[in-house]
Amino acid sequence: MAERENAAEPLLAPAPSPSAVRTTKPGTKRLLVTLSILFSGLLFLPIFYKSTEIYRSPLPFSSISSLSSHLHSLHPPIPTILHVLFLRSHPIDSAASQRISDLITLDLQSRTKTQVSVSISVQSDERLGSFDLSDDEALDAFLVGMVDASVYTVVVMEKAVDGNVKVVVGKHRHAWVVGMMEEREVVRMIVGVFWKYFVNGGREDGEMVGGEEGEALPVGLDGSLVLSFSLLNADPSEGVYDWEIQKTNRVLAPILESLAPMANISLESQVLYHAPKSSISNWDDRLGGYTLSTTDLPFFVNSNEWHLDTSIAAPGRSKVLQFVVYVPSSAEWPLVLQFPNGETSKTNSFVSPMWGGVVVWNPPRSFGDPQKPYSGKYIISDEDLQKIFQVFIGQLRVLFGLRSNNLDDAEVGVTKFLASQNGFTEWELDVLYRRHAYLNLLSCASTLDSLSKLVKSLPRMIIMDEIGKQIKLSLEVASLAQSYVSRGIYDTAAAFSRKARALAEDAFYHPSIMSISYSSFEHSIAIYMPFFVPVSLQVLIAAKKELSRFRRERAKYLASSA
Repeated sequence: MAERENAAEPLLAPAPSPSAVRTTKPGTKRLLVTLSILFSGLLFLPIFYKSTEIYRSPLPFSSISSLSSHLHSLHPPIPTILHVLFLRSHPIDSAASQRISDLITLDLQSRTKTQVSVSISVQSDERLGSFDLSDDEALDAFLVGMVDASVYTVVVMEKAVDGNVKVVVGKHRHAWVVGMMEEREVVRMIVGVFWKYFVNGGREDGEMVGGEEGEALPVGLDGSLVLSFSLLNADPSEGVYDWEIQKTNRVLAPILESLAPMANISLESQVLYHAPKSSISNWDDRLGGYTLSTTDLPFFVNSNEWHLDTSIAAPGRSKVLQFVVYVPSSAEWPLVLQFPNGETSKTNSFVSPMWGGVVVWNPPRSFGDPQKPYSGKYIISDEDLQKIFQVFIGQLRVLFGLRSNNLDDAEVGVTKFLASQNGFTEWELDVLYRRHAYLNLLSCASTLDSLSKLVKSLPRMIIMDEIGKQIKLSLEVASLAQSYVSRGIYDTAAAFSRKARALAEDAFYHPSIMSISYSSFEHSIAIYMPFFVPVSLQVLIAAKKELSRFRRERAKYLASSA
């Protein structure tokens, strides 16, 4: 009976645990403190990134790319205007004039893609009067006042002369042809003179003056050039030779003025003693002296004994051209340079590209013994010094891409070239100016393009405002140089192109670019991660735990209130 009563009593639910019951609303203080720490850290991240950001001045990447693509698509500039002046007793009909112009234009079109404007005019030969056509110097000066000095002109004079035809290239921008010729022969000579000399500076087709693209110019990257003149005494124990080089200033001054648009030129000189050569000479009974084969010239310069690279006037990226006068010792006097065919050098000198030139000067004979050179202290005479520096001028021409001197040219028919007192004629300087302007602009564009690619490849490279200004100024000056080239003002174009190239090089070699702060963004993360990850991980874990706790306690409170 008692068992049935116990079975009938209802089962009671277990009493809830005190920890599972919450009668008060959970507080948010702990949660807010934890989340404020987390959000403070997240807010600090962009501030920290900004504080570690590398300063980069904005660069005109599109302008650099445009300049580079434009210049590399161009051909070397050439004159675009040719004037032909006929001096004859009777006028030329318009049909013949047009025919000659078409033949010249057609011939030039086969040589270049650049459009050359050809104009033809006729004047009476009475203006010459009784002028002596054999006096080339006087005729050259006379033609200066007759033709436009800024335009390349070929003057054709239909006069009978000895030797059938006479072709002379003057010191200015004109040449003249004297003789009786057929129409096609006249065209051949006009085009030959214009193309080979006024365009190419005396070089053959494809052999451009000053080097092709990528070839170095004999000018420093900063646009400066030092001409270093050295007098080397091989053995001063037998004779000491000196010079009065200041007397050569009147010879060098006009040359420096002519080359000024291409380079900022400075001069220096020195006298060295105990400076023997490296190669060995041999006695030649036929010549009565010691000979040195030109095949041994690469071993002539003795870099161990010739201390030439001591210039203090060539800092940084300047270029030095060495011009050496070598005085042999009595043991190898007289010393003569000999070609492989047995002929001797007329100037007894040689040129080393991009380095300079050497002249071997044999001292005069001794008064007491004609078989030996003069001993004791001797100063090179003014006459010998003038001859030596005339050779140096020819070597300088070669180093700048011209011939040492222009002789007659049977292929074109040129019988004579007039030489200028300053070492370079006007048409030769135009060739050098055009070529240097072209190569300087290519070098400028290449340098800026390389700098642009470098900056893009290193996002954390420091780019100062000064670099940005130099690049923008370089682009502006390069644009001016192109404008002057198109207008035919080649000396100004060469000067501006040199400035543009120097500015581009200054920007590329700016000291701030050589900084070591070129680390990538991944490298920065690797540096700062050991400091921030442990702290950040603890804050994230704490925030997660606190948020879970708050949700759990809130759920208890809501369950108890239901």
